[in-house]
Amino acid sequence: MPNSGRPVPLDALHTLTIKEFGRLLRTGQVTSEQVTEACLGRIGAHAVLNAFILVTADTARAQAREADRELATGHDRGPLHGVPISVKDLIDVAGVPTTAASRVRDTHVADHDAPAVAALRRAGAVFVGKTNLHEFAFGTTNEDSAFGPVKNPFAPTRSPGGSSGGSAVSVATGMALASIGTDTGGSIRIPSAACGLVGLKPCAGDVPTAGVVPLSRRLDHVGPLTRTVADARLVYQGLHAKLSSTPAPVPVQGLQFAVPRRYFCDILDHDVRARFEEALERLRAAGVRITDVEIPHAHLIPSVYQHIVLGDAAAYHADTLDHMPERYTPAVRIRLEMGRYLLAEDYVRALDARDALRVEVDEALEGEDALILPSLAIPAPVLGAATVLVERTQQPVRNLMLRLTQLFNLTGHAAIALPAGRTGLGLPCSVQLVGPDTPGLLSVAEACEAHINGTAAHHLRP
Repeated sequence: MPNSGRPVPLDALHTLTIKEFGRLLRTGQVTSEQVTEACLGRIGAHAVLNAFILVTADTARAQAREADRELATGHDRGPLHGVPISVKDLIDVAGVPTTAASRVRDTHVADHDAPAVAALRRAGAVFVGKTNLHEFAFGTTNEDSAFGPVKNPFAPTRSPGGSSGGSAVSVATGMALASIGTDTGGSIRIPSAACGLVGLKPCAGDVPTAGVVPLSRRLDHVGPLTRTVADARLVYQGLHAKLSSTPAPVPVQGLQFAVPRRYFCDILDHDVRARFEEALERLRAAGVRITDVEIPHAHLIPSVYQHIVLGDAAAYHADTLDHMPERYTPAVRIRLEMGRYLLAEDYVRALDARDALRVEVDEALEGEDALILPSLAIPAPVLGAATVLVERTQQPVRNLMLRLTQLFNLTGHAAIALPAGRTGLGLPCSVQLVGPDTPGLLSVAEACEAHINGTAAHHLRP
C-alpha cells in the first residue's frame, strides 16, 4: 500500500476518531495493528480506572493483523475495518464469558456472538475486550459491580455514569476508538454525558438485542459510545446492516427544535443549566428556531418506568434470586426483590401509560426536527453518594441521573447525548437531542454538534 503521508506519532494513535483512523489506514500512515497496540497500552496505563472486566489482547492483535493483511490484498470491509472497539460485558462475544458484572454468571461462556457483535465482526472491527458495568445494568453509577467500581477519568473519585460506565471510560481515555453499550433507561447516554462523549440510543428495534442479558426486554436498546457524531453514525451503520448509505448533510440554519422545559428543566445543577442555555443561544445564533413544548404527563415517567423495569427484571432473575441471592451485590439484589411485590394491575397500567407517553412525544415532535434538553441533570456524582445538593435541596442521585433519559426508552424514540462544555470543576456537561428516527436524528446532531460544543474542533479529553 503506498504511503502518501507522514506516519502519525505513536503516542497520538489512541486519540484518533474512527473517521480519522479510516483515512490514515487507507493512505498507509497507520495500521490497525499499531492503533490496536496503542489502545491496549492505554488499557494498561489506565488500569486504575477499572474500565475492563476482560482484555482480549492476543485475540485483538490477531484480528488487527488480519485486518491489515486483508486491506493489503484489496479486501476492504468498510468504515469499521480494523477499528479497535470495546464491548459492554452484557453482550455476548463468542468464546468469552458474559459476566454482566455479577458473580451470578461466574460459569457462563458465550457460544455465539450477539447479532450486534456479529455485525461488527463482519464489518472488520477488532474487539479489545469486555467492559465493566453496573451489575446486570441495573444502576446509573457503575459502582455496584462484582469487579469493583469504574472511575471517571476526569475525576477518579466520581462516577463515570452507568450502566455502561466502563464503555464510556474506554473511549474517553483512548482504550478503544468506540464502544458498544446498552441503554434501558439512559445507560448509554448517562455515561456518555458524564465522560464527555457522544452516546446514541437508536430507535427501538433498530439494533437487535438478542444475545444481550436483559434488564427489560421491552425497553432495552443497543448502541454506540463514540467521540463524534460522525463516528456514532459509522458504528450505527455497522450495527444496522441494512443502513449503508450516508445521507446528505443537513444545514443547521432553518432547523426547528422544541425544549420540553416543564419537568425536564425543573431540577438542574447550576452549571448544567448554564451550559444548556449557552448551547441554545449558540444554536439560535446559527439560525435554529427554538420554542418550548410540553409533555403533559411527564410527571408520571418515573413511576411508569419503575413498574415496567422492576417487573421485567424480577421475572428474568426469579430463579437465581431463589437459588443464589448471595451472589448479587446488595443494592442490585434489593431492587430486584422489589419487583416481586408489584401488582399485575399496576404493571398493565404502566404499559398503557407508556403508550400514552409515546403519543405525547410524537405530538411534541410534530413540525420539529428534534426535541432538545440536557442529557444529565447533574455532573458526575461522587462515588458512593446517595444524594446530591441541587438548588439548595438534597436529591437522590439515582433518580436525578435517570430523570432526563428514561422517557425515550419508554417511547422508543431515537436519542443522542452530545458534549456541551464543562462545569467550573472541569466535569463534562451534555445536551440531548431526540427525534422520530435514528438516521434523521444523526444528521441533525451532526449539523449541530459544533454549535453545541462551542467550536468545531473541540472534543473533550480527560
